[in-house]
Amino acid sequence: MILVISSFLTGLINLAYELVVLLIFIRVIISWIRPTVHNSTFIKILRIIYELTEPILSPIRQLLPQGNLGIDFSPFIAIIILSLLRIILVSLVNAF
Repeated sequence: MILVISSFLTGLINLAYELVVLLIFIRVIISWIRPTVHNSTFIKILRIIYELTEPILSPIRQLLPQGNLGIDFSPFIAIIILSLLRIILVSLVNAF
């Protein structure tokens, strides 16, 4: 029973991690392309992606020094932090 719960929680952690990383990647690609879209459905999807990723990226952006390179490193740092958090959580779940 414990093994089933452990496997379920590990799968849930990995799924959440993969979903958030995918959303961050989509956001990065969108920021490179900067599409001019007049489709309201696409705009709603973009808004959802930004609303889901901004709470993760914004605090990291505030901690980073402001440079004039014009490159936002917060997605890269967020993915590293999320990876470490996933490793820790999976290790904790497997320890019990």
